[in-house]
Amino acid sequence: MDKEQQPQQKQSGSEFEREPVPQDKLLGFKSFVGMYAGEHTAGTELMIGPLFVAAGVSAFDVVVGLIVGNLLAVASWVIMCAPIATRARLTLYYQLEKICGRQLVTLYNLANGVMFCFLAGAMVTVSATALGVWFHFPMPGLDDLYPNSIGWVIAVFAVGTMIAVVAAYGYKVVSKVANVAAPWMVLVFIAFGLIGLRQFIDATGAQIASLSDVWVLAKTKIWTGGNPQPGQVKFTFWHVMFFAWFCNMAMHIGMSDLSVLRFAKKSWYGVASGTGMFLGHYLAWLAASILYAFQLHQEPGNTKVLPGPLAYQAAGLAGLICVIIAGWTTA
Repeated sequence: MDKEQQPQQKQSGSEFEREPVPQDKLLGFKSFVGMYAGEHTAGTELMIGPLFVAAGVSAFDVVVGLIVGNLLAVASWVIMCAPIATRARLTLYYQLEKICGRQLVTLYNLANGVMFCFLAGAMVTVSATALGVWFHFPMPGLDDLYPNSIGWVIAVFAVGTMIAVVAAYGYKVVSKVANVAAPWMVLVFIAFGLIGLRQFIDATGAQIASLSDVWVLAKTKIWTGGNPQPGQVKFTFWHVMFFAWFCNMAMHIGMSDLSVLRFAKKSWYGVASGTGMFLGHYLAWLAASILYAFQLHQEPGNTKVLPGPLAYQAAGLAGLICVIIAGWTTA
């Protein structure tokens, strides 16, 4: 078996859930680079990025805050999670069972299951927004507590059913699609940011001759600071930094990624998480943020955060496909 396979895949018919991973089943660094890049470049990035604009964040606070927060997240993987994973080479669940007994692990699994149901539900709604572009039904905004159209309910139900059926009976297909689509999705997210900048330059008539000109555009048109939208909390540097750091706290400080990093040959392989943090939680968040800022620039009253329309406006059909696949594979 190829040693560079994804850490989640079965090794010789076993994932070693109740025993340490043998030395001959350990994986190389590239396995974790690809896995983290794909896992953290997902449909949620198109929901999270716009929230920084809605929170009235400034350019410095979002750009620098995300850098610091993501560096702290990577450090948490490297310093806390990876050394324990490579020393014991056991899953978090089995270690908890050995320390606290099966009853606590059962409760932990139940809580985890509920949490992942909410995450999957969020991904389903992200994918459903792409259908809204095609079928033109009303979709809920940031302040909507309940669905606002029967079309939205049907779309979410249809997408959720498809995802659940495929996940239950064809996970290998989903895994293969995710592995193939991950590099492409990263490129599409980068395209979102570049296209959004181009749209801003064309709409404002800004003269861009250097990076300093891009920074001026970012400060004056994209992340302008000021008051947040009604109902939103004002974000500063500290909000952004801690948001980026704690966004995946369950995985690094919470040790969920022991299940992944126990396959690593060396503890420093935890730095591979940086690909996910700086591709997904930096570039993708900023790109989505730019798209939403341009939407507000064109229509100041349109404060809805809808990944489907945002992606379609920037990249057309490729953007919609990216939204559907990103939500589907993550869910």
